[in-house]
Amino acid sequence: MNKPENTIQYTILLSFIFGLMIFISCGDDQKNSHKANQSQPHLGSRTSKILEIDGLRFKDLNRDGQLDPYEDWRLKAQERSSNLVGLLSLEQKAGLMLISTTRMKNEASFGRGGNNDSVTSGFNETDMSSDINFFTRKPLGATMVSSAGTTKDVNQYFKRHFILRANVSVDSMAKWANRLQALCEEGEFGIPATIASNPRNHISSDASVGLSLGKTPFTAFPGELGLASMRDPKLVRAFADISRQEWRATGINKGYMYMADLATEPRWQRVEGTFGEDANLAAAVIREVVLGFQGDSLHSGSVALTTKHFPGGGSAEGGQDPHFDWGKKEVYPGGMFENNLIPFKAAIDAGTSSIMPYYSYPAGTDYEEVGFAFNKRILQGILRKRLGFRGIINSDTGPIEMMPWGVEELSIVDRYKKALEAGVNLFSGTADPELLIETLKTYPDLMPLVDDSVHKILVEKFQLGLFENSYVDEDASRHIKKPEFQKTADLALRKSIVLLRNKKNILPLKAKTKVYFETYLERGKSSPFTIFSTEDSQWDIEFVDNSDDADVNILWLIPKGKSLFQSDGSPLHVNLSDNGIDVARVNKMTAQKPTVLVLNYTNPWAIDEIYTDDSKNIQGVLATFGTTPEAILDIVTGKFNPSGKMPFTTPISDEEAQNQKSDVPGYMEGPSYGLFHFDEGLSF
Repeated sequence: MNKPENTIQYTILLSFIFGLMIFISCGDDQKNSHKANQSQPHLGSRTSKILEIDGLRFKDLNRDGQLDPYEDWRLKAQERSSNLVGLLSLEQKAGLMLISTTRMKNEASFGRGGNNDSVTSGFNETDMSSDINFFTRKPLGATMVSSAGTTKDVNQYFKRHFILRANVSVDSMAKWANRLQALCEEGEFGIPATIASNPRNHISSDASVGLSLGKTPFTAFPGELGLASMRDPKLVRAFADISRQEWRATGINKGYMYMADLATEPRWQRVEGTFGEDANLAAAVIREVVLGFQGDSLHSGSVALTTKHFPGGGSAEGGQDPHFDWGKKEVYPGGMFENNLIPFKAAIDAGTSSIMPYYSYPAGTDYEEVGFAFNKRILQGILRKRLGFRGIINSDTGPIEMMPWGVEELSIVDRYKKALEAGVNLFSGTADPELLIETLKTYPDLMPLVDDSVHKILVEKFQLGLFENSYVDEDASRHIKKPEFQKTADLALRKSIVLLRNKKNILPLKAKTKVYFETYLERGKSSPFTIFSTEDSQWDIEFVDNSDDADVNILWLIPKGKSLFQSDGSPLHVNLSDNGIDVARVNKMTAQKPTVLVLNYTNPWAIDEIYTDDSKNIQGVLATFGTTPEAILDIVTGKFNPSGKMPFTTPISDEEAQNQKSDVPGYMEGPSYGLFHFDEGLSF
């Protein structure tokens, strides 16, 4: 029998031989990889020295004078990531697993000081309460969530993922992004920043921080429901490609979007961000969106997408949202859980880079009643194993400290542990990695999961080309809104409009018709409406300033419910009088004149307070989903033939909406449920 010390020496010798074989094999793989990619990329550098090897140039990101595998752009992203993971400390890995909001200097997106008109491209360097005050009323964990100053985030916390919610000029964004990337490049390994954003290219009447932005400097397309109503896959792809170009030009390289959730619960306050109630339609749209933003695979011009909210948040109990305790249950009274997975499968097949599980938990099923970020059977059994997703699982903002539904009794450390074991790779909403670090030190057996997470996170950065060049041309960014982009958007704005009723062929309006065009504004304005009038001769009609002088009224109603973050748990309704519309005024006007009623849908509104199919004077009805008055006028005057189709069914009354099954599409609720039906839409 060998002595113990001889056994140890023998083991060491075998390990050395095995390691040498791997080294030789890796060398062969490296040579093969070199042969596979010899095209010199453009290198953007502020502080890294450039190495020249065999006539090629590389960034010496860790400043050691040598070409490390992770610095070698000829290697595959997986090889480069594996090398870099092995160089990082526990603290650096923890920092890479966090993403939280960061603010530009003087920026006021969270309503705390500052003014967006005075925003500069500098950093906000003061500690501040961030997502916690916006997304929920109070923390449920042992600590408050805070957002550190940008420099502290990068240098002390080793963070390299940031959510930019500022709505400022493209020039300010580009300069700020470049400053952030320069700060990151100065770090030990020169790891670049991922800069994420919510949607910025839509006309929205219900924009909120954390959901979507309203009017921005980017080219404006219809809302997500409008993209679905177009029924035009090529135009959806064009929208996504244009948005991609504009985002990358300003330094944004990741999208916290789009929603694959189904609009099966008409009261849900996030219906506006969906692609409608039909799983197959939503799947078709989100496929084109992913391919338009990312391409067939991630590359240096892509915007990496985060598809949300797995496995679907559209069947929320009572329509209440799980940002709050009273909305934490996802219910399936119609037994249609599986229906929610169809759009996610399409996004996965198209290559979506990340998927975000929601805060809610499945109620009344055989799955564990814990939030989806903690739900191992959902994330591992369905998302990874059944649907084959291999990308990043990115939690929504704050399930650890703020919305830990189903695991409220666990400590913060044990919540991290449960989420890691469930499969979360990237945690959103937390700035300080201290408790994640404590978790990893308390449970060292979690480190393989951490290494796998960091590997996935770095692969995305390598694929996006950020290690080679994370900078943007600040001068070029000022010219992102190109005329050809606007032309495409204008087409989409018109194709998204749905003609629902056209009694007596009132549309298109006859030449010289006198038109009074009234548009309702947001809830809370001193005046509830505005009159659209123009001297522009592009429409052969005459605009008048009051209804008495008109031949036809055009009333564009823009219902607007209580903001998501004003939720108090009280019942939600979809009738017009509870959502900002002066029903008495509308009825008075429509009783006097032939009327074209235009309704902007952010939810499937019930409009029986002002309209039924027996209404005499309301002769034309159109649906919009975020568009312009000019687009509406092109439809009603016949300059553009309407072609849109409804993305959901609207309930015939609020009572029907209260009694429907939350997971069942409106078109399956029965013949007495709907007024305007899914896929309905007329042309001239």
